[in-house]
Amino acid sequence: MLRTINFMGVRNIACSATLLITIFALFSWFYKGLNYGLDFTGGTLIELTYEKPTDIAMVRSELVKAGYHEVIVQSFGVTTDLLVRMSGGDPQLGHEIAKILQKISSNNPASVKRVEFVGPQVGADLREQGGLAMLMTLVSIMIYLAFRFQWKFGVGAVVSLIHDVIVTIGILTYFQITFDLTVLAAVLAIIGYSLNDTIIIFDRVRENFRILRKASLIENLNISTTQTLLRTIATSISTLLAIAALMIFGGDNLWGFSLALFVGVLAGTYSSIYIASLVLIWLHLNSEDLT
Repeated sequence: MLRTINFMGVRNIACSATLLITIFALFSWFYKGLNYGLDFTGGTLIELTYEKPTDIAMVRSELVKAGYHEVIVQSFGVTTDLLVRMSGGDPQLGHEIAKILQKISSNNPASVKRVEFVGPQVGADLREQGGLAMLMTLVSIMIYLAFRFQWKFGVGAVVSLIHDVIVTIGILTYFQITFDLTVLAAVLAIIGYSLNDTIIIFDRVRENFRILRKASLIENLNISTTQTLLRTIATSISTLLAIAALMIFGGDNLWGFSLALFVGVLAGTYSSIYIASLVLIWLHLNSEDLT
C-alpha cells in the first residue's frame, strides 16, 4: 500500500511561494507588457518563390543582419516557397526584401509572388476575441464543475487556472517572447491540460468523502493526491518530454508555443495540488456539500 504523503503539511509554504511567483508574474506582465506579434499588431506578409529549395534559417539570419529584426520566415507549401511576415506597411517592402535575398544567393534568385498588408485593426480584433475566448472558457469551466461536482470545486479549479495563465504569461513577458496566435493557442491548451489534472484529483476527493467518512478534509486531500500521484507524474513527465523535443527541434517559429506549453504544464501540475486543493480548504468543503 502506498504511504500517504502529507502534501497539505507544507501548504503555508506553498501558499507563500505562490503569492511571490504570482506577484512577480503580474509585475512583469504590467511593467514590460506583452510582446505582441504580427498577428496582433499588423504588418506585411510577403510570399517568395525560389528556383531551388533554400535554407529558412539562412534567410531569417540574413534579414536580421539587414536590419529587419521582427521577422518570421516559414516554408509555404513546397520547399521553394517561403512566407515572410514582418512589421511595416510599405507596399515596396516585398521588392526590397527580394533584392536583399537575391544579393545573398545570386545563384538561386527569389521572386515576389504576393505582398499583403494586415492592418492594426485586425490585430485589435484578434486581441479582443482572444481575451473573450479565454474568459468564456473560464466561465464555462466553472459552470461545468458546479454541475458535475459542487460550486466550491468550480471556484478551486478556476482559481488554479487563472494562476496558470498568469504565471505562463508572466514568464513570456519577462523574456519578451513574441505573443502571437500560436502562443495564445498554447495558453488555451494549458487551461485544458491543467483542468484535466485538477478534475482527476477532485473526483478522487469526492469518492473518498464517501469511503473515508471519518477523515478530515486535509486527510482526504492528502490521500486523494497521493492516490493520483503516479498518474500525475507519468502524464506530466511524458508531456514535458514531448514539449522539450518540440522546443529543441521545432525551430524559432514554434519556440514561443513550446515554451508556453512547458511553463504551463509545470504550473498546472503544481496548481492542481497546491492551489485548487487550498481553495477547498479555505471554503471549508465537507461531505454535506456533496449530498
